[in-house]
Amino acid sequence: MTDSRLRLAPLPKPVVTQVRPAAPRKRRAADLAYEVIEAMISTLQLEPGSPVVEADLAERTGLGRTPVREALLRMVSIGLIVQQPRRGLLVSNIDLADHLDVIQTRRVLECLIAGCSSRRATSAQRKEIVRCAEKMLKAASRGRLDEYMAVDHELDQVNHQASHNHSAVKCVVPLIVQCRRFWYAYQHESEITEGARAHMELAEGIATGNASAAMAGANQLLDYLERFARRVIDR
Repeated sequence: MTDSRLRLAPLPKPVVTQVRPAAPRKRRAADLAYEVIEAMISTLQLEPGSPVVEADLAERTGLGRTPVREALLRMVSIGLIVQQPRRGLLVSNIDLADHLDVIQTRRVLECLIAGCSSRRATSAQRKEIVRCAEKMLKAASRGRLDEYMAVDHELDQVNHQASHNHSAVKCVVPLIVQCRRFWYAYQHESEITEGARAHMELAEGIATGNASAAMAGANQLLDYLERFARRVIDR
């Protein structure tokens, strides 16, 4: 008697392929050019009102004319560089009257970002933000303005990444550059230790997940920048 039951063929063994971690994305030359030129504007290496020559910047950055051109177009779109008939590209001037509006707008965005970071930051980001604030305090105590501003930029970058609020970050970055440039132009008018303490309050609020404390630190920082601006304007 024959066996009428169906005999199923054994299933083939699954093919296991090793998944390699994705290689880190290479940064675009235009993004690098933007950062370098932005730093040159912030620190007054490119002075307000000075002409912007694409070929010169390509040579100074070593990144080529195409990425420099793309970076300059981005800067025109946010007002760091202006295009004038028959004069070409110029670094925008510092408008003292407008600067208080810059600070007022930045205050709203910084508080929003601080609150988001206090809720969304990873453990590593919280530690890094505090580390940056501590370095700012040390730089301030030694009167090292360039070091202070470099670490301030580091703290901003970690804070922005931790917030996961890309819209707010996109809006606040040009305002930060304006404030940084204003600072370099009139730095003799202020004392950086007060700013470092405000950054530490901001950092500790984020590190502990305390949104109210983080936003209070952001407000304290903008209060400080506003007092600084008013002293310059009223002198």
